[in-house]
Amino acid sequence: MKNYTWDLSQLYNSIEEWETDYREINKLSLELLSKKDLFTKSATELFYFLEKQEQLGILLTKIYVYAKTAFDVDLKNQNNKKLFEKADELNYRVQDQLSFVEPELLKISKEDFKTYLEEIKNLEKYNFMFEKLFKKRNHILDSDTEQLLSSLDAISSFFEKAYDDLTVGDIEYPKIFDPASGEEILANNTNYYLALLNPDRNFRKVFFNKLLGTYKKHSNTLTSLYFGSVKKNVIEAKKRNYNSAIKMALDNNFIHEEIYENLVSTVRENCTTLQEYLEYRRKSLGYEDLHFYDLFVPLAKNINKKYTFEEAEDIILNALKPLGDDYLKIIKKAFDERWMDVFPQENKISGAYAIGVYGVHPYSLLNFNGTLNDIFTIAHELGHVMHSYYSNIEQEYVNSNYTIFCAEVASTVNEQLLYHYLLSTSDSEEEKKYLLNDHLDSLRSTFFRQTLFAEFEKNAHELVENNQPLTESVLSDMYKSLYENYYGKDFVIDEALEYEWARIPHFYSAFYVYQYATGISAAIAISDKIIKDKNYDINDYLNFLKSGDSDYSVELLKLAKVDMSSPEPIKATINNFKETLNKLKSI
Repeated sequence: MKNYTWDLSQLYNSIEEWETDYREINKLSLELLSKKDLFTKSATELFYFLEKQEQLGILLTKIYVYAKTAFDVDLKNQNNKKLFEKADELNYRVQDQLSFVEPELLKISKEDFKTYLEEIKNLEKYNFMFEKLFKKRNHILDSDTEQLLSSLDAISSFFEKAYDDLTVGDIEYPKIFDPASGEEILANNTNYYLALLNPDRNFRKVFFNKLLGTYKKHSNTLTSLYFGSVKKNVIEAKKRNYNSAIKMALDNNFIHEEIYENLVSTVRENCTTLQEYLEYRRKSLGYEDLHFYDLFVPLAKNINKKYTFEEAEDIILNALKPLGDDYLKIIKKAFDERWMDVFPQENKISGAYAIGVYGVHPYSLLNFNGTLNDIFTIAHELGHVMHSYYSNIEQEYVNSNYTIFCAEVASTVNEQLLYHYLLSTSDSEEEKKYLLNDHLDSLRSTFFRQTLFAEFEKNAHELVENNQPLTESVLSDMYKSLYENYYGKDFVIDEALEYEWARIPHFYSAFYVYQYATGISAAIAISDKIIKDKNYDINDYLNFLKSGDSDYSVELLKLAKVDMSSPEPIKATINNFKETLNKLKSI
């Protein structure tokens, strides 16, 4: 019988092995700390130090992933929790101990590094690291200040940790009755998408209001947590000589602020396209008005198919055939060799993610309920898995960890190929209608909605930068205003929706979500080339996946023949939305 849990023995066979690496990390970090004033003095000392730092980084990722994955599938297991907290504490302690590294490296001039390269040719693998470092010279502070900021990072991480503890472990979500099943279910995040797909409108309404009403009850605590997270970003940006928190966040990946501004402004200018779809949805459902809990239920009738995990696997393997045999071979390994933890269970964290481990293979957490949306989630996470796998295989450790800007491209290309495969193999107009509608909803949530989130984050940080408080009413009013602008005057904004900001965990990773929107724009451009352009070389895309962090993000995407410095991919995505809506209307 197939095992649907992940195999962590690829990381460690026992806690004793884990503890051995834990002690080795402590030993390595102290050794590196002892070389603080020496490692930049010669090429030999520098190369030795950087190699040891890589060794430490690889081990640290390995023990952290083992502890996190074990904990995430059973949040109430106290042994797993202690192990994760021990790994988390070590992670921040090592960061604190080694916070001197970048300031010390900047004591090396470009000329010195060039001389070192002539002495030790193997230092060449650090070329791009030093290039980026020299560009950020004005924002890296002295060793003492970096150590202080590192310590504050460890403290500020508790905003996100407290958020997780509150929303996953402590909050008691209400039970509601589902007439279709005749059973009670929890109005929580694990059941969120499945509940909003339910054809019973009153059930969806009750579920949505109960879920977000629960967040409203804890809104004071959640406001304080988010305000603390934003305040930390603002303080650090000022300390690092940035004129804004968003500039600091984007500069970490060498992304120009114009790309962010271009996304928000272009989408804002085309909100009528989204609103046209919402009006079509309202009419198709036969409702007098449209609420948020009406946005997920399929417009196609009698299409509510449930899939087994094996059926999902077959569909994904067929959909991804255009990416080549080698790509499919690795995807099959992910299914067969337990790289995924598949099904939801009590005390398992909600959602889905993929996480890479250099020298082993990536892991992915799922919560598979058998819906079509779940199949798209698998394809999405396997995109992350493949990006990490290829980058780790093809790149040295120093260049293996691709940026967040590039991270959502591979996952979304997989989703786009899946969508086109299902659409092309369907022999039913009703199924095609369902898929076209699903594609529109995907763009609504991944492109338009994430841009709304991006504008919310930007506004929240600007308020704090202007010494304005982030109170519960300020956040909720701002959130409501954005929905009015994006979704239009005819869309009903229930009171519960005004508190949706409190439900979004990504807000604790500042200025992350905009990359879902840029990612899907790049992915649509790439998938269109793969499907429609006979002259497109699939190796151009695979080379992007294999490139890791070996160049700047915008340049890496050019390997796949996409230029994100241009507004064209954003406009093309909006046109794709319009064309899909017209196809749906024609059916």
